[in-house]
Amino acid sequence: MIRLLIVDDHEMVREGLKAMLVSEPDFEIVGEAANAEQALGLVERLRPDIILLDVRLPGVSGVALCRQVCERYPEIGVIIVTTYTDEQLVAECLQAGARGYIVKDIERFDLKRSIRAVARGEAAIDPKAAVAVLAHLRRTPVRQEPGPEPLSAQQLVILRLIAQGLSSREIAAKLYLSENTVKSYVQEILHRLGVKNRTEAVMVAVKQGWL
Repeated sequence: MIRLLIVDDHEMVREGLKAMLVSEPDFEIVGEAANAEQALGLVERLRPDIILLDVRLPGVSGVALCRQVCERYPEIGVIIVTTYTDEQLVAECLQAGARGYIVKDIERFDLKRSIRAVARGEAAIDPKAAVAVLAHLRRTPVRQEPGPEPLSAQQLVILRLIAQGLSSREIAAKLYLSENTVKSYVQEILHRLGVKNRTEAVMVAVKQGWL
């Protein structure tokens, strides 16, 4: 079971998300919160697998809450669910540790697929948000200190497909490889770049000018 916590200050949005997800046999909605204080209490008590988090919360912002959760509970996957896709905000959320960033007009199937992807340890970035963050990172000065170990041609191909939001299974089908082979490539990419997840790998690659 994938245990979900919904954090949004609008009750109608929370009810809408629950209605979309409650019928899925592998999802369990364990709680909901309207602000950061409530959310932190529930996270401590319930330890959900995934948090669906609105970025605009009263008081402590969703970005700050995301950072606190990811620092204290790195095993929990945070997915930002919002209507905003401006470059700075998307970048801040991903740098705070969010593994997913999706917009609220996402179709039901894509929302469910995104949740399952993050639960598997993958990233789930809405194409609109991906365009924004890549544009932001391309304007960020490249670090002058020695960069990470270069990637092979095949690893770069896979990393470019990751940047497009493809899952391991989709990459495997596209490159005529087994899914396990792709997963091995991904783990080697993360190791070489010294990062914890796919989102961070893409951010490093953009800063280094590889994408």
